[in-house]
Amino acid sequence: MKPLLVIFCFTLGFSHVSYGQGFELSGEVKDQYQEPVAFASVFLLTVTDSTLVTGTSADENGAFLFSNIAEGLYFLKASYIGQVSENLPLEILKDTKIGALILEQEAEQLNEVTVTSNKPVVKREVDRIVFNVENTVISQNSSWDILRQTPGVLMMNDELKVRNQATTVYINDRKVQLSSDEVKSLLENYQGENIKSVEVIHNPPASYDAEGGSILNIITSKNVSIGYKGNVNAGYTQGVFPKYNFGTSHFYKTKRLNVNASYNYAPKKEYKNTLNNTNFMGDSGIVSVWDTDFDQVIRSNTHSAGLVIDYDFNDKNILSFTSNALIQPKRDADFFQETTIKDASGVLDSLFTTNSFLSERKNNISGDLTFKHQFKDQGNLTVNAHYTNFDLDRNQDVNSDYFEPNGSFIRDFNFSTLADQQIEIKTAQIDYNDYLGSVFFETGIKSSFIDSKSKLDYFLENNGTEFIPNLSDDYTYDESVYAGYFSLSKDWEKWSVKTGLRAEQTESSGVSVNVSTINDLSYFELFPSFYLLHNINDNHSLSFDYARKVQRPRYEDLNPFRTYINERTFEEGNPNLMPSFGHNFNLNYTLNQEYYFDFYYRDNGRYISTLTFQDNDNFVLRDITQNVLESTSYGIDFTYGKSITNNWYLYSYISLFHEDETFIALQSDDYSFKNEYNGAYIDLTNYVTLSNDGSFKGELGFVYLSGWLQGSYIQEESTNLTVGLRKSFFNNRAVLSVSANDLLGNYNSYVSSQYLNQDNRFLTVPETQYVKFGFTYNFGNFRLEDNQRSIDKLELDRLE
Repeated sequence: MKPLLVIFCFTLGFSHVSYGQGFELSGEVKDQYQEPVAFASVFLLTVTDSTLVTGTSADENGAFLFSNIAEGLYFLKASYIGQVSENLPLEILKDTKIGALILEQEAEQLNEVTVTSNKPVVKREVDRIVFNVENTVISQNSSWDILRQTPGVLMMNDELKVRNQATTVYINDRKVQLSSDEVKSLLENYQGENIKSVEVIHNPPASYDAEGGSILNIITSKNVSIGYKGNVNAGYTQGVFPKYNFGTSHFYKTKRLNVNASYNYAPKKEYKNTLNNTNFMGDSGIVSVWDTDFDQVIRSNTHSAGLVIDYDFNDKNILSFTSNALIQPKRDADFFQETTIKDASGVLDSLFTTNSFLSERKNNISGDLTFKHQFKDQGNLTVNAHYTNFDLDRNQDVNSDYFEPNGSFIRDFNFSTLADQQIEIKTAQIDYNDYLGSVFFETGIKSSFIDSKSKLDYFLENNGTEFIPNLSDDYTYDESVYAGYFSLSKDWEKWSVKTGLRAEQTESSGVSVNVSTINDLSYFELFPSFYLLHNINDNHSLSFDYARKVQRPRYEDLNPFRTYINERTFEEGNPNLMPSFGHNFNLNYTLNQEYYFDFYYRDNGRYISTLTFQDNDNFVLRDITQNVLESTSYGIDFTYGKSITNNWYLYSYISLFHEDETFIALQSDDYSFKNEYNGAYIDLTNYVTLSNDGSFKGELGFVYLSGWLQGSYIQEESTNLTVGLRKSFFNNRAVLSVSANDLLGNYNSYVSSQYLNQDNRFLTVPETQYVKFGFTYNFGNFRLEDNQRSIDKLELDRLE
């Protein structure tokens, strides 16, 4: 850790030495409300014929810097999605700092109504794709809708994925630290008119943790208005059971202080049915056929609250505090399972039923404190500290009754489990960025500390209560990660390049009392990244990027405990999991800024996968998490989005992909088996404005998936047809929406595992066919942009 600190301190001081030749020109870009415009494009032009001399992009605060400018007369101009400044004449004789370039909105007259709606613009930057949506025909949709049609994004089981892997959602570089269901709910209620752009980062650069995959970063617009705004919202979903959600948020802004408080309550009753077929195998073929019908009814009450406080000491110093709390005092699940057992000829041998009751209580409370200082020369120093406390209690009672084919009772088998898990996460981080002449420089250090304690007690309940030590355990896991990074980036003429290196030292220890094992790991790893972009001309561009990444086990996966459906079907953790290291490569081609072709190859290394195995001797089916031997992914993505008319935007995304995993088949004499699949994903979605004032919107979407690889399983073909309507009232103060999902009933499909002596398949049918109603009412100065955000910590991803 000391060498990393020395390097950081050295580069921090070294970055203030000037390397520039010629003169520097700096300033800011602001809109008509005097609010800084993040990431605006700034151009330096010749006075004679307005030929481009050089260009750059403003930073997140609207500030820009040109270096090595020769003496002479120039025009300075800025633009950003339908906004453009007047040409500013300048004579450069020395280092020059101007005031602000003011962007003016370009309006278009249409049927006597002034609108500023443009087509969405996709722009490749050296390390990301930027999807600009502000003032476009889709900006009135929800944030969820906008993410769904962002280039390269697909949706699987209501989870956003990029290139067949789960992605992470950020808002203004702050991570949305919620489950996939909660992210969907949040974004469905976050209005799209607040979004400037969405950044798709396939290979996050060195400033991000080495752990984790792609990122979707939502950049919101901002407003300098001072005042108060609030809203109340409610939702109703009719599936098998009705579901409700209620919430409110309040935001108050003064010149120095911003305060945001929110609260949401979601009582739910959910239903899920699973059909499972397992053919247990012997030397001569099938020896026993087990067919299971499994019903789940889950009831939960979830309270979530958030508090954000920002205080601006002055223009250069900001202190921010963010706290999120998720309290789930009750989550009860009633499971009923009926299994018929037949011999190889199909004759009923026996049957059994299982009634199971599971009760959970979960608390997740986080706090985040950040101080940011901006230096006079545009450099920024950020200091962050974070703390999370996670607490889970889970109790389960399982009762199975076995019967003869004629219904005569044979025997019963009853057991119960008591489990709890407590996790503490602490992190500290320092980041610094500035310009070294015309090169943008970033560096930082981070430390994270994780302390996880888990306990499971197993009791046999057949003849009284008997504690079973060999099925019980105490498991402790501690992890410390020390990291340091730096990156350099530069733009010139038609080229952009960025490179970085991140170093991480990891120390971890897992101790299982029952199996008397200690799994200690200590490893130092380097994670390089490289990005190159070449704009051949206005119609063609090429880019390439590479990054090395790590996948660490989730804390739940390291826990050796078992969660039972019955005594013959269960899932268990694996304390011997190892981190997996992968390499990501991307080659991209853009034609006319409308057609996007992305070629990718991903070496996933010893990927951590959840695999299902059937024990043919003991008639047991179990899920276990293990490191595969190797895994690769590759494919080509094609994206095309176009405004057919001012009121109709068509989005299309086609992905042709290959996925494979080679793993040890634990129930097949430890044979090495390669599971692979070649598939296609197609998404066609129409977004239509149904009124001249833009207050009435419609959506019609169709998604097709040929199949999917899920560990040891292959998922079969599925389709999803959706429709939605959204109406704004009272000058956008009130919003009413209705949507329907899975209209054809083909969203869910069978998954099958058939190889060697393994032959099982299942179909899970959650409540994907539903109609959902939503209502939001805004009051106060509701156009005021708030400071709402979630906590950005990769360590939280590995919580349950």
